[in-house]
Amino acid sequence: QVLLLESGGGLVQAGGSLRLSCAVSGRSFSSYVIGWFRQAPGKEREFVGAIKWSDGSTLYGSSVKGRFTISRDNYIDAVYLQMNSLKPEDTAVYNCAAQRIAPRPSYRDYSEALKYDYWGQGTHVTVSS
Repeated sequence: QVLLLESGGGLVQAGGSLRLSCAVSGRSFSSYVIGWFRQAPGKEREFVGAIKWSDGSTLYGSSVKGRFTISRDNYIDAVYLQMNSLKPEDTAVYNCAAQRIAPRPSYRDYSEALKYDYWGQGTHVTVSS
């Protein structure tokens, strides 16, 4: 089992930055992919990006590519979502999630929320205009 806990959300002005953290714990999470998703009230859950724990390779959704960066710290077992150039449309609850990596993963394997088995409680990000 993998346990996840997000932190770092808050209120920020448009154009500003926030860094979200996802503390990861478990017995064998080195074989997992850690994803970030977000969901605004009344909207569908959206894929933000994902990182492969074993080598740090990343994948991003088109809406955040070039603005957000995912990284990991394998010393303290944390995954970070650095969010720059924030826009009001980025306002949402952000969750990190984990899944075992697929043998031949596709973009769909990483980007669909139903592929993930473990979820954190979420942290709220509000971007004001």
